[in-house]
Amino acid sequence: MEEKLRYAFDSTSAASEGYGSRMLLGAKDDVVLDWRDYFDHHTFPPSRRNPSHWPIHPSDYRQVVGEYGDEMKKLAQMLLGLISESLGLPCSSIEEAVGEIYQNITVSYYPPCPQPELTLGLQSHSDFGAITLLIQDDVEGLQLYKDAQWLTVPPISDAILVLIADQTEIITNGRYKSAQHRAVTNANRARLSVATFHDPSKTARIAPVSQLSPPSYKEVVYGQYVSSWYSKGPEGKRNLDALLY
Repeated sequence: MEEKLRYAFDSTSAASEGYGSRMLLGAKDDVVLDWRDYFDHHTFPPSRRNPSHWPIHPSDYRQVVGEYGDEMKKLAQMLLGLISESLGLPCSSIEEAVGEIYQNITVSYYPPCPQPELTLGLQSHSDFGAITLLIQDDVEGLQLYKDAQWLTVPPISDAILVLIADQTEIITNGRYKSAQHRAVTNANRARLSVATFHDPSKTARIAPVSQLSPPSYKEVVYGQYVSSWYSKGPEGKRNLDALLY
């Protein structure tokens, strides 16, 4: 804990980097809270990257995180290009709509929970950026919401799971849907995951690309969207639904 607290940050801030914890149980029977430790790294653009903010143990940790971020950005750009082409758009269309990519890497640790029925590892939400790339260990915990039910995603420890996020749903005018998901806990086994988020800048204006008209979503300034997400809470996809015409 002493080592963790060297890198601790204010978890109420949307722009913090470092160690945070949501190891809480609800005081009331109807309250379900998050149950995880996590570490957030700012990795792109290069001006945000400051490895001195990252742990020094193990000794190659900072180097590995930096290299991992580089490779994940390349993969995210390739995937956004493929999504664009699948819609009959130029390869660069979605990436140009996103603008300069802001990348965060969040490592989440979900310990065994003594009362898993009172907690979620992470509450129901869709990611608010453009695209998320997730790796996880062999412990079940990730669930996706589809056809009015929660489906557990079988973990594949050597695979990368791709989650479409809200801004890509807007840019593609709903042709691609962001993934509503959550993490559940269990009483016996810890779970580890690493999510790499690729987001627009806070000043970017996001709207459906003109080739996919008529627009189904209102234009939004990304920073305002993020502020709304944090102030209102995720609660599924309600923040995105609020932009529908």
